[in-house]
Formats: sequence, C-alpha cells, structure tokens
Amino acid sequence: MPSLPTRHSRLLILGSGPAGYTAAVYAARANLKPVLVAGIAQGGQLMTTTDVDNWPADVEGVMGPDLMQRFLKHAERFDTKIVFDHINEVDLSKRPFTLRGDSGAYTCDALIVATGASAKYLGLPSESLIMTFSRPESTM
Repeated sequence: MPSLPTRHSRLLILGSGPAGYTAAVYAARANLKPVLVAGIAQGGQLMTTTDVDNWPADVEGVMGPDLMQRFLKHAERFDTKIVFDHINEVDLSKRPFTLRGDSGAYTCDALIVATGASAKYLGLPSESLIMTFSRPESTM
C-alpha cells in the first residue's frame, strides 16, 4: 500500500462546526496559518437544523446550513486552508502530532479538537417524522 502524502501545519483544527470555524478565524487572524480538517459531518449538527433563533445579530433567525456557509466563508476570508478528509488515526505521544486520514497524513505543532457531538436517537417513529420536518428542503 503506497504511503499517503504528508502535510505539516503549525496549527491543525479538527472539526468544521461552529467551534472549529471560530478557532480557525481567531488563529488565522493571529497569523498562525491554520489548517481545518472538515471531516465527514461538514458543518456539524447545524447542518440538520432549520431555524437558529438564538444566534446574535440575526434577529429574524437563520437556517443552520446558511449559517455554516457563512462560517466557512469567514474562515476562508482569512486564508484558513480547508481540507476535506476523514481522520481515523491520531498519534499524540510525540511532537509533531501525527494524524492520518483517508486522503493523507498530517503533522502539526498544535492541535485543536473541535469534533462536537452527534445526536443520539431512540428509533421511535415520531423521531423520523420530526427529522423529516426539521430538515431544510435542500437536504431532503
């Protein structure tokens, strides 16, 4: 099996939800040249959320996917490198830290883990009905 290409960064952020993108914006503005690995669930749980009514400055509310698109553009505005890969192995026992994904290997001097959470469902028929109504039309 051929070895995967390795990319080194001073700061690698694992996760593309609000916490990951916020970390990326602050790190990029501090000239740390962050690399954000988006993972499988790009945008996190907000991608399955319709109305986000508690987001400051959006008095009319905002759709979860729209908000996450704004997060992405904000991070890119400050030259955050976005990588779409699924990390499946991490070695934190020595520096630089090493991460291996489906598409490549990564080393970094510092790592921010912002992988968030995932909803736990019970499997009730009412859950699937609610999920159908709560998803934006673009994801159905």
